[in-house]
Amino acid sequence: MLWRMLTVLLALPCLSWAEETVVTGVSHSRFSLNAALDGSELFIFGAVRRDAPIPDNAGKLDVVITVRGPEQDVTVRHKSRRFGIWVNTAAVEVLDAPSYYAIAASGPLDEILSESDRLRYNIGMDHAVRRIASHPKIASARPFSDALVRLREKSGLYTQEDGAVALAEDTLFQVGLELPANLVEGDYSAEFFLVRNRRVIDRGETGIIVQKTGVGRWLYNLSQEEPLLYGILSVALALAAGWTAATAFRLARRR
Repeated sequence: MLWRMLTVLLALPCLSWAEETVVTGVSHSRFSLNAALDGSELFIFGAVRRDAPIPDNAGKLDVVITVRGPEQDVTVRHKSRRFGIWVNTAAVEVLDAPSYYAIAASGPLDEILSESDRLRYNIGMDHAVRRIASHPKIASARPFSDALVRLREKSGLYTQEDGAVALAEDTLFQVGLELPANLVEGDYSAEFFLVRNRRVIDRGETGIIVQKTGVGRWLYNLSQEEPLLYGILSVALALAAGWTAATAFRLARRR
């Protein structure tokens, strides 16, 4: 017993050496969306702060970074072929699905992070969309959430880049993420996770604001605050564009 107590006491200083914290930063904390936006790049960087040297047997250090957009409730529908045509036969509401979700890691996510920590910190495409409203006629709603993830991966709103985070000397890390043009306006959060031995040892978070500017912002606010007026203006604009095109075609034929 005395020998075990002595071993624990001798190990205490080593435990203090292993303390690591993450210092985070982003290239822009505010992004402006306009009608001509074709995408932009978010540069994320950070450093690992240590109070003392890390033992050689501490294990490999990895970094996982996630960027999450405003959450939304989304209705996902299943189509079936009936009487020769495709019709909606079932629908499930997915709750609190992030409008944008990106993961970047210094290695394969499944290899560097345990399943328990992925579940605890809600990391991974299989954990990004988790809450699903109950449906009396559907036994398993999981295929609907998987379908939502697939659709948003195709549109560039959900991405996972294993090995994209560059980690130098186990201290400095960085990664660049391509932001799509179809982002939703709102508050975004970037989370940073330091990982050793497949366990999260520290985490940090910083906020990013995405806003529409100019005519795009005016139209967005109008569609949210005055949907009827927005619909009338859209129809009027479509009619005006059609009339203008028809007039121009008629004049061109006369010449």
